[in-house]
Amino acid sequence: MAEAAGAVDWVSRFADEVIAEAQRRSPGQPVVCASGLSPSGPIHLGNLREVMTPHLVADEIRRRGHEVVHLISWDDYDRFRKVPAGIDASWAEHIGKPLTAVPAPPGSRFPNWAEHFKAAMIDSLAELGIEYRGISQTEMYTSGAYRDQILLAMRERERIDAILDRYRTKGRTAAPKANAKLDEADAAAAAEAAEGSGAADEDDGQASTGYYPYRPYCAQCGKDTTTVTAYDETTTEMTYECADGFTETVLLSEFHRGKLVWKVDWPMRWAYEGVHFEPSGVDHSSPGSSFVVGGQIVQEIFGGAQPIGPMYAFVGISGMAKMSSSRGAVPTPADALAIMEAPLLRWMYARRRPNQAFKVAFDAEIQRLYDEWDALEAKIEAGTAAPADDAAHDRAVRTATVTLPATPVPVAYRTLASIVDITTGHDEQTLRILRDLDPRRPVTDLDQVRPRLDRAQTWVTTQLPPEARTQVLAEPDKELLASLDDDQRESLRLLAAGLDESWSLDGLTTLVYGVPKVMAGLPPDTKPTPELKVAQRSFFVLVYRLLIGKETGPRLPTLLLAVGADRIRSLIGA
Repeated sequence: MAEAAGAVDWVSRFADEVIAEAQRRSPGQPVVCASGLSPSGPIHLGNLREVMTPHLVADEIRRRGHEVVHLISWDDYDRFRKVPAGIDASWAEHIGKPLTAVPAPPGSRFPNWAEHFKAAMIDSLAELGIEYRGISQTEMYTSGAYRDQILLAMRERERIDAILDRYRTKGRTAAPKANAKLDEADAAAAAEAAEGSGAADEDDGQASTGYYPYRPYCAQCGKDTTTVTAYDETTTEMTYECADGFTETVLLSEFHRGKLVWKVDWPMRWAYEGVHFEPSGVDHSSPGSSFVVGGQIVQEIFGGAQPIGPMYAFVGISGMAKMSSSRGAVPTPADALAIMEAPLLRWMYARRRPNQAFKVAFDAEIQRLYDEWDALEAKIEAGTAAPADDAAHDRAVRTATVTLPATPVPVAYRTLASIVDITTGHDEQTLRILRDLDPRRPVTDLDQVRPRLDRAQTWVTTQLPPEARTQVLAEPDKELLASLDDDQRESLRLLAAGLDESWSLDGLTTLVYGVPKVMAGLPPDTKPTPELKVAQRSFFVLVYRLLIGKETGPRLPTLLLAVGADRIRSLIGA
C-alpha cells in the first residue's frame, strides 16, 4: 500500500489525520468522506467548497492506495423555504413541501424542483472529475432506511432536548469575520449560502406540545406545517396536527412521510454512514450550531462519533456582470466552468487552506489568474515550483483515476480574449491572428487552443461590458490625423515601416515599445526610464485613438495583429 512521502500541503495533512482516525475507529473498513448539498435553488460556488474539500482529501487517500468513498447527500427532502427571484410568485403555495414534491421551474425537463437543480451540479461535478456516491435523502426517508434511527430519536427525545437545551440560552455568535465588509455581490452570495439546506435556522423540534425531533409532512397538504401532539413509545402510535386543521394518527414504525429535524438528522447520518471526514461552513462555528450540537447528539444518542474536518471560509465573487441577475442567485460551478477550464477552477480550491477565503473571478481578474496559472505551469516544467505549489497543480489537473482535458497550446487567456473581442469570434480571422502570434510555432487549427479559446469567447460575450468591447474604426479619423504634429507623424511612419519585419506578437511588442525610444534618439534596447514610459504611453494612446477611437483597449501588439498591416497603415495615415 503506497503512502505519501510527506505532508506537503493542507490536503496531505488532512489525509494523514483522516486515515489515522479511520484506522482507529473502524479498522479494515473504507474511509468515508462526506458532503451535503441542498437543491433548494442553484447550487453556487460557495457550496462547491463543501464538495471540493472532502473530494481533494478523499482523492489523496485514494492515491495512497486506501479504499475510500466520498458521499454526497442530496438534501432533497428538506422543505421548500422560499420562492427565489425570477420564479412566479404562485410557487409560494408549495412552501413547506419537500423539494422533491415541488414542481420544477417553468420550462424544465425535470420532474420536480430538486431534480432540476441537482442536474446542473451533477454535470459540473462530472466536468470537474469528482468521484462520489450520491444519496437522495428523499429516497432514504421514504424507503424507511432510517426507521430504527427515527424510533431511537423519538424514544430518546428527552435526552436530545436536554442536549439542545445546553445551547439554547447561548444564542449565536456574531457573523464570522470572513463574511465581514462584503461588497454587494459577496453579500448576495453570503445570503444564498446562509439559506443552504437544513443547516439554516430551522427550529430544533421544541413546541408547546413537548419536544419531538421528528416532523411529519401532512397527508392532506403535503407540507411540514405540522406539530406532533402525542407519541406512544410502546406502540409507536403518533398523532400530529397540521396548521390547515388536518389531524392524523399513524404508527411511526410504518410511517415514512417525514424527517428528523436538522440538528438531529445530521448527527444521525454521521453514525449511519460512519463518516470520518466532513467539513462545515463558518456558520457552524457558533456555540449552538448544528455541527457543535451534533457532536454531542451523535455520541450520546446514536453511539457514533463526530467526523473530523475543518470549518471552511467564504467563497466570494469578483464581478458578476450579467450572471444570475435574472434568477436572483449567485454564480454556480456551471457559470464558472463556462469561462474557465476545469483544472483552473479546481486549482482555486486546492491552492488555499479551507479556512482561507477567496474570490472566483468573473471580471478581468480572470486574465491575471490565468497568467498566474501559466506561470506556475512554466515553473513546474522547469522543475522550479515549490512543493506545495506543485501539489496543488497536480490536484488540479488530475485525480487518482482521471486526467482532466487540457488545452494543447495554452495561448494566454488575455490574448485569446482580445482576439475574440476584436474578431467577434470569427473563426477564420481568429485563426489568422493565432497563426501570426508566433511564426516559429504557428497555431494551425483552432482545436489546438481549445477549450481555453471557447472559455475566453464565453467570457467576452457574457462578462465584458459593452463599453469595454473593441471595435476597429471603419474609416481613418481624418480630423485627428490632420491635427498631428511632426513628431507624431514620424512615430506613426516608424510604426508602419516596421510592421512587416516585426509581424509576430513578440516582434510587434518590441516595435511598439521601441518607436518612442528611437524618437528620443535612443537604441531600441534601452531600458525604460520614467520619461520614456510617459512617451510610450502617449504613443500608445495615439495609436489606440486612430485604430479604435478610444485611449485604451486590448494589448496593443495583439490589436495590431488583429487589425492587419494594410488596414493599420490606412488608419494611421502612413
